[in-house]
Amino acid sequence: MSITAAKKAELIKSYAQKSGDTGSPEVQVALLSERINNLTEHFKTHIKDNHSRRGLLKLVSQRRQILDYLNRTNQTRYRELIERLGIRR
Repeated sequence: MSITAAKKAELIKSYAQKSGDTGSPEVQVALLSERINNLTEHFKTHIKDNHSRRGLLKLVSQRRQILDYLNRTNQTRYRELIERLGIRR
């Protein structure tokens, strides 16, 4: 259910703005999106897992806040990111 260290490093490397970048909005949203996708797959087999569903809603809310911040500060980076991740809006 959680992200492996190798997958996390791969995501950071592909979305980082510069070397060693782990805090940029792009990296944060990519990591949250990966966790959200993992939880979504989990719910296909564990439909009644309401405790994890609450965590999923928190992750989605956190990702939405970061995306809203990125949209306010730099719309071109925002558009590129949602296009790259396949997030609709």
